[in-house]
Amino acid sequence: MSDMTGHAGESFVAYLKDRLPLIERALHEADAVAMSHEGAPTEDLDRYLYAPLAHFTAGGGKRVRPVLALLGAEAVGGCADQALSCGVAIELFQSAALIHDDIADASELRRGEPCLYRTEGLGLAINAGDLALTRVFEIVLADGSLPAERRLLVLEELVRMERHTLEGQALDLGWARDGRWDVTSDDYLYMIDGKTAWYTVASPLYAGALAAGAEPDAVRGLIEVGLPAGLAFQLQDDLLNLVGDAGAQGKDFRSDITEGKRTLAVVWALEHLGGAERSELVELLESGTADTSRLARAVELIELGGGIDKCRELAAEKTAEAQKRARELAERGVITTEAAELLVSMADFFINRRA
Repeated sequence: MSDMTGHAGESFVAYLKDRLPLIERALHEADAVAMSHEGAPTEDLDRYLYAPLAHFTAGGGKRVRPVLALLGAEAVGGCADQALSCGVAIELFQSAALIHDDIADASELRRGEPCLYRTEGLGLAINAGDLALTRVFEIVLADGSLPAERRLLVLEELVRMERHTLEGQALDLGWARDGRWDVTSDDYLYMIDGKTAWYTVASPLYAGALAAGAEPDAVRGLIEVGLPAGLAFQLQDDLLNLVGDAGAQGKDFRSDITEGKRTLAVVWALEHLGGAERSELVELLESGTADTSRLARAVELIELGGGIDKCRELAAEKTAEAQKRARELAERGVITTEAAELLVSMADFFINRRA
């Protein structure tokens, strides 16, 4: 292992690639099938419920969340296999969240394909997402390799993760529904803490450590690594949507403006722009425009209000905070030095992504 500089995320990317086959195999083995009852129309159940969810989950991306569960287990001296059920459960929650998000946002594409509700219909897509939520608990409960008390601890953390995510989602959707432009920067950070940071980083790391037998109080510091790292992850997403590589993002580039999202860049700018410019930005955000010149004008106003600079500044600050806490955990012997290096690299990866 190299020193703990992160090298722009190279160590973590290598770890992701190395652990990915474990996750993919476990996800495939976790595909649900119809409950066995004599005379059950199994072909229809597969067509209308199990196959759509399996196809959706199989089309996932880098699998960062489940891999972080494996890292949480290895960080405390356990092995990756101990956290596989936990990692699969978190990825299935991700499937549920994305299926339901696409419906709430009336999205067209997910991972380059039509959204599930567009191919299967609204009712069946909602049902498939609900199945994924059910499987979160079934997968962990069925893991006989874990002692019962560990399964309970993992499930308790997954429930907390889900509640945080739902709170964040409620704020995000509610502010949009009610046309709220009085949302503050602190409000936004609370929202993404719930909607992104817990289930993207903090809970996977912590639950993985619990699956490996760590004492809950001893490894709570992993949450203190995960929350700022998760915030940095979301802030980088926000930046990429506004000022990232248009070619890499395709039609999603600047979609946050089209959808009128209350990102940190937007709410910070609204807090600091003068009356006429603030009103112009609100008008652009409410217009649903996809016109490139109007989108560019919105970004210009956001930059004028200091939103882009604030995002960059806070993302860097949160990255440094996560890395500092990871190093401190290693110094105290809570996690291994190798795991701390990977967590430092993870934070670098989050903030240096280009797409």
